[in-house]
Amino acid sequence: MEFNGLLPNVFDEVHAFWIAGGSCDGCSIAAVGATSPSVENLISGTIPGAAKVVLHHPVLAVNAGEEFIKPFRLAAKGELGAPFVVLCEGSIMDEGLAALTGGYWSGLGADEDENGDPQPIPSSSWVTRMSEHAAAVIAVGTCATWGGVPAAANNPTNSASVMDLLGEDYRSTLGLPVVNIPGCAPQGDNITETIAGVLLFLNGLAPLPEFDELGRPQWLFDETVHRGCTRAGFYEEGLFAEEHGDKECLVEVGCWGPVVQCNINKRGAINNVGGCMNVGAPCIGCTMPGFPDAFAPFYKTPPGTVVSSNVSRATGSVIRNLRAMSMTFLNRTHRWNENGHVPSGWGHVEEPSPLKKVVHYVYEKMQFSESPKPGSNK
Repeated sequence: MEFNGLLPNVFDEVHAFWIAGGSCDGCSIAAVGATSPSVENLISGTIPGAAKVVLHHPVLAVNAGEEFIKPFRLAAKGELGAPFVVLCEGSIMDEGLAALTGGYWSGLGADEDENGDPQPIPSSSWVTRMSEHAAAVIAVGTCATWGGVPAAANNPTNSASVMDLLGEDYRSTLGLPVVNIPGCAPQGDNITETIAGVLLFLNGLAPLPEFDELGRPQWLFDETVHRGCTRAGFYEEGLFAEEHGDKECLVEVGCWGPVVQCNINKRGAINNVGGCMNVGAPCIGCTMPGFPDAFAPFYKTPPGTVVSSNVSRATGSVIRNLRAMSMTFLNRTHRWNENGHVPSGWGHVEEPSPLKKVVHYVYEKMQFSESPKPGSNK
């Protein structure tokens, strides 16, 4: 993919216009909960090399009315006089359907109609017009990236994603397609980290961050939930939760983690704390383009689990017993082995059986085949 190059000059400020479509505002809440970097870091310009962000957010702004809308109008005409990015939260709803009954789905600001009456300006109109002049367009959250819940089957709004609205041939003024940060809601740090990476690129101080074929930050979404899950070891040993609240792997109570690309278990929800599986919630695939329809019904065993979990049970029973045997000897000191007794006052510790001792003897021969065993004369 070819890009048009960097900004002609290094800028101290970059404007960021936050436009909401069909959303619950959860992505805004997630963003302000970010800590690495934080929104405060972005808007105060304390990230070395990154331009200070001038944020235009309908909820966080201190101004209102036409004073708030004026920069949007200038950006839509290409007359802002400064580089800017467009941040889209929420799905793009079909305003043509709403217009049939004289209404609208989502809007920002108002223009006067031929009768001099104020009419809301649809969010989709802002996105379409401002994207022509934007240095980057970033879709924040699953509703904006893929359509999400508002675009579920049989929805009345004909909702779609920002990528659907602008099309596959869309390129920003710097030659970038739509950047997608999925999640319902995304981790706040995923949002701010991606923005910071783009800002450093815009100023020519870092390479363009790597994105996958769907425009997702590659370094954030290249692994599955399962690979970073704290419960993955239970899956490997064939141990599965039977009901919510159990400590084992959650795939049989509706977790789609093995096939969902997301870093929630590694990064946590806020400030590296929490995260779905970390707190006992099965993954329902909220970062994926197929969400929610492809993951329905929620909290039911996925069909593929019939094969994978039974294979894990078969191999896991062997692995689990071998590991338990190793733990028996790793929970003993050299002195206890010599004395044939564990002097614990907390409970009786049984001595390993003759069979376990034979297996452990063979194990140690393999372990120290290329190096001397501690305490030996070799």
